[in-house]
Amino acid sequence: MNGAYGMNWYDAAAVMMRRLVEISIIEAFEAKGVEGKIKDAAGSYVQLSDLISKALAEPSFALSRNAKKALPGLRDLGHMSAHGRYFTAQKSDVDAAQPGCRIVIEEFLHHAKLL
Repeated sequence: MNGAYGMNWYDAAAVMMRRLVEISIIEAFEAKGVEGKIKDAAGSYVQLSDLISKALAEPSFALSRNAKKALPGLRDLGHMSAHGRYFTAQKSDVDAAQPGCRIVIEEFLHHAKLL
């Protein structure tokens, strides 16, 4: 993520940010022993939108107001960068998402006992 940002590849940085959010949520669910809540019938992890919905509803996380506020924006930026045919993230997009990303990642890594 930092390397992509440093090379001015802001779309790539936003996609990596999205992936980091996704992984940190999965790690937190696994650490709590409730990963079954985020798997589909085939045993695969659900998509990011569903991961976020389930994380927001998970009582064992008790996410902060700031994390709850940041998650939808991180999801949207990541989705647009990964799937938006005509969207290209700009430096200002990634810069605006950075504080929320830090809050979200640190909270989920704390729940995963990785911080």
